[in-house]
Amino acid sequence: MNKYKTSFQDNFYKNVLEVDLLIIDDLGTECLNSMKLSELFTILNTRLLNLNNKITKTIISTNLNINNIFTSYEERIGSRIAGFYDIYYFFGDDLRFSKKI
Repeated sequence: MNKYKTSFQDNFYKNVLEVDLLIIDDLGTECLNSMKLSELFTILNTRLLNLNNKITKTIISTNLNINNIFTSYEERIGSRIAGFYDIYYFFGDDLRFSKKI
């Protein structure tokens, strides 16, 4: 791995951990493996516990219900989402499928 690529990855990871507002969109649509689970846990845990010494906010959107989150992800990820986030349910038609007038 070259120096530029390593530096870019380090900066990207630091930005994800420290950005004021992080939006994780469509959680549950990614292909999961142990590396991705570990990274997601680190991101959530660091931001929730203020391990970056900075107050940060995170919004997670997903089509999964809380039971699916516990089934799809490790218990420690599910418990952080269920325990530290306010959960809001949105209902209605998918605007991507509606006809344009």
